[in-house]
Amino acid sequence: MVSLGDVPGFIAELTAAPGDNPELLLQHLLQVQQRYNHVPPAAAGLLAERLALPLAQVRAVVDFYAFLHAAPRGDFDILFSDSITDHMLGSRDLLAQLCRRLDVAPGIPRGDGRATVDVASCTGLCDQGPAMLVNGLAITRVDAPRIESIAALVEAGAPLDTWPAAFFALEDNIHRRDRLLQAPREEGAALRALHQQGADSVLENLQASGLRGRGGAGFPTAAKWRLCRDAPAQARYVVCNADEGEPGTFKDRVLLNSYADEVFEGMTLCAAVIGAKEGYLYLRAEYRCLLEPLQAVLAQRRKDGLLGRDILGRPGFDFDIRIHLGAGAYICGEESALIESLEGKRGVPRKRPPFPVTHGFRGQPTVVNNVETFFAATAITRFGADWFRAAGTEQSAGTKLFSVSGDCERPGIYEYPLGTSVRQLLEDCGAAEAGAVQLSGAAGRLLPASAFDARLAFEDAPAGGSFIVFGAQRDLLDAVRNFTHFFAHESCGFCTPCRVGGTLMKQLIDKVYAGRASEYDLQELRSIGSLMKRASHCGLGATAPNPVLDSLDRLPDLYRRRLRDTAYEPAFDLDAELEQSRRITGRDDPGAHIGNEV
Repeated sequence: MVSLGDVPGFIAELTAAPGDNPELLLQHLLQVQQRYNHVPPAAAGLLAERLALPLAQVRAVVDFYAFLHAAPRGDFDILFSDSITDHMLGSRDLLAQLCRRLDVAPGIPRGDGRATVDVASCTGLCDQGPAMLVNGLAITRVDAPRIESIAALVEAGAPLDTWPAAFFALEDNIHRRDRLLQAPREEGAALRALHQQGADSVLENLQASGLRGRGGAGFPTAAKWRLCRDAPAQARYVVCNADEGEPGTFKDRVLLNSYADEVFEGMTLCAAVIGAKEGYLYLRAEYRCLLEPLQAVLAQRRKDGLLGRDILGRPGFDFDIRIHLGAGAYICGEESALIESLEGKRGVPRKRPPFPVTHGFRGQPTVVNNVETFFAATAITRFGADWFRAAGTEQSAGTKLFSVSGDCERPGIYEYPLGTSVRQLLEDCGAAEAGAVQLSGAAGRLLPASAFDARLAFEDAPAGGSFIVFGAQRDLLDAVRNFTHFFAHESCGFCTPCRVGGTLMKQLIDKVYAGRASEYDLQELRSIGSLMKRASHCGLGATAPNPVLDSLDRLPDLYRRRLRDTAYEPAFDLDAELEQSRRITGRDDPGAHIGNEV
C-alpha cells in the first residue's frame, strides 16, 4: 500500500498545467483511487484547492461513482460481476467461496487492509463469465480452482503483474461476420475517400445509407451530424459513447479491442463534416484493460498523419482524440449524463431540450454516437450507401452486431442483416430450445418462445445489441429480480419517480420472490411502473420498469404462482424499521415494539 505521506506531491503533479482544468476532476480522482485504493480526505481537499472547486463538489463526485471510495478498500479490490448471465454461471457461489477463503463479508474491507470482496454491475464480459475485476482489471472464466489460486495470491500480497496471464485473457468470440466485420480493412481509406468526395458528399452518402444510431435509440445518424454542423457555435465536438453498461452488451468492447482504427476513423469523418477540432472517447471503467492499447492506436494514427494537425497533408484539417475514463455509473450511457461526466461532474442527465447537438460539451454543439455507429460510418464512406442498404429492411438498413450470452452453446458476437428473426439467431448460437430471450439489455423486451418469429429491427423487436438467452428450465423471475435490483442501484438519485419508485419496485419484487405477495402488490407494481415511465427525468427511470411490466403482461404465471392468499402483507418488517430508534433511545420494552399485524 502506498504511503499517504506523498499525497501533496502527487496532487501537485496531477494538477500541474494543463492538469489544472476542473474538467479533469474525475480523471484525477481515478488516479488517486488507483494509487491509494481510496480518495483520502487530504487528496480531496487539495484537488478542490488546485482546481478552484468547492470541496463539497469534489466529495459529491466521489460519492456518485461506484468505483470511487472515500474509505480504504484494501490492497485488492475484488468485484464480481452481478449480471444475470454471471449468476446463471454460478458467480454467487464463487463469491461465497472467495469470501470464505479470505475470511471477509461481502462489501466489508478486511481488518488488515488486505482486500475487499464485493459486486459490480455488468462488466461487459458476459460471453466469458463468470467475470470479476481486481483493482479495475478484468479476470474472465472464473471457476472454483481459479478462486483458490486468486485467494492464495491475495493472501501472499502478490502484485497483479505477477498473476498468471491466462487470468486476464480477453477474447473477441466473433461467431458470425457479415458485411461490416468481413469488409476489407485499409487504414485511412475512408479519410482519403472524404478528401476525394468532400464533406457534403460524405454526409449525403450517410443519409442515403439509412444508418441509424446503433446504441439503441436509432436516431438517424446523418440528421444528427447535420443538426450539429448547422448549429451556431464557437467550437464543435465529437464524442464516442463507449459506456455500454446495459447488462448483456459487449459488442463495443470487441470493436474497440480489434477495430479501434475504424472507430477512430469514423470519429474523424464526423469531425470533418461538422467542423470539430476535438474528440473524446468515453471509455467505461470496466474496460480499463483496453486503455493502454487504445492509447497506442491513437499514437500510431498521429504518427501516420491520420490524427493531429493537417491530417493526410490537408492544411487546416486538424482533429485529435482523447480518452476519458468513466468510473462505474450506468447512467453515463445517457448522452447528456455522459457529457456532464466528461466535464468532470456527477453524471446527472440534463433537462432536454436543448439537446447535445446544439448545447453539448462545454455548452457547444456536440455529436454523441455509439462505437458501432462510428464503425459503420467508416465502412459506408468507403463502400457506399447502396452497399450498406443492400442488407436489412426498408426502415432498418444494414447489418447489426449482437452480443449473445446466457444459455447457449456459443456465446459471443454475431453480425446479421436487420430483419433477421430471433429464431434464426437462437439456432445459430446453439439455443434452439430456449424458453425466452431478453433483447436490448435490462431496459429492453422479454420475449417468450411464442414470439421467436419476431424480427430484429427497429420496426419490430428492439435491436440495441444485447441478446440474453434463457433456457426453458430457468425461473425468469430471477432475471426480473436481478434487473430490478440493477436499476435501483444505478439510479442517479436526481428525480423522485426513479429514486423512490425503483426502490419500491425492488422491494415488491423481493416480496413476490419470497412468496409473500398478494394481488394488491401486483397492482402496485403496475401503478409504480406506470408513474416512473411518465414522470422520470430521463430514460433510465422511464425504462427501468420494463422488465417488470413486460413480464407481468407476457408471463403473468411467474407472479401468480408465488402469490399468497392474503389480501395484503407489508413489503418490510415494521418492527425492524424501529430498531435504530430503539438503540438511540435505549428502549427495548414491549411499548417500543410493533406487531406485524395490519
